[in-house]
Parts: sequence; structure tokens; C-alpha cells
Amino acid sequence: MTNDATFEEGREAPVNLGAMDPEDLQVISSLAQDAVFPITEMTWRSGEGRFALLLNRFRWEDQGQSRHAPERVQSVLAVDNVLRVASQGIDRSDKGTILSLLSIEFQPGEEGMGYLLLTLAGDGALRLEVEALEVTLKDVTRPYRAPSGKRPEHGD
Repeated sequence: MTNDATFEEGREAPVNLGAMDPEDLQVISSLAQDAVFPITEMTWRSGEGRFALLLNRFRWEDQGQSRHAPERVQSVLAVDNVLRVASQGIDRSDKGTILSLLSIEFQPGEEGMGYLLLTLAGDGALRLEVEALEVTLKDVTRPYRAPSGKRPEHGD
């Protein structure tokens, strides 16, 4: 005889995803869309070949939004096998800058190498040259009520 599932068993689990191909990266990109982060939360460890962002990610996957306010969660977006990092439209000297991530895209190169393009709101972008595509997105805190109380919206 089996027991019915309990409410606690159906609770939403934290995101912990990896992408090693462009199709998997699309899933991570959709979950990270509209994440915001202070410019100070970007880390490039050239000796380790690792680039990471601590994001305040909107929980697009949350299907319970009718039962509570929109939520965000802090997540780490980590990219391994990084050779170089370049930015455009970002003033790194202004430590108070808050950036908004719109999308993540892989532009393939030769022999598995390529570029990871992180497009930011306001015409900013980060371009990571990678030996191979290896990206992870992992929630590191419990969800919290989005400070705006609203879902992000994009005009036409």
C-alpha cells in the first residue's frame, strides 16, 4: 500500500543546473533572464579559468505565483574553461552600478571553443572566450519576495 504525497514533498526545489551544449544553455538563459546584480558581484579568476556572477534571479519557474507575491532568489552563475573576459558598455569604476541580465548565448568557434555572450540591459554586454561550454546555475539562498512586488515586463 502506498501513501498519498504530502504538501511538503511537492515543494519547489532550488535550481541546480548545468549546460554543456547550446540547447541546455537556453534553459539556463531563460531562468536567468531579468536577474539583477551589483557590478561588484562579478568575479574573474583567470588562473582557474572561472567567471562567476552572484545574481538576484527572478523565479520564472515558480508556478505558485497566484498563491504568493513574485519572488527572487540569489543564484550563482558560473562559467568554467574561460580564457578571456571582455565587457562593453559597463563602467567598472562605478561600484554602485546594478546590472540586469537579459540573455546568455553561445557563439561556437573552432574545435569546441567559442564565446559566451551575456547581454545586459542598457546596451551592455560581457563576452567570455571559452575552451568549451560549461555553465552552471545554482540557487544559493531561499526565495524572497521581489522588492518591486512585480514580475519583470518587456515592452514590444
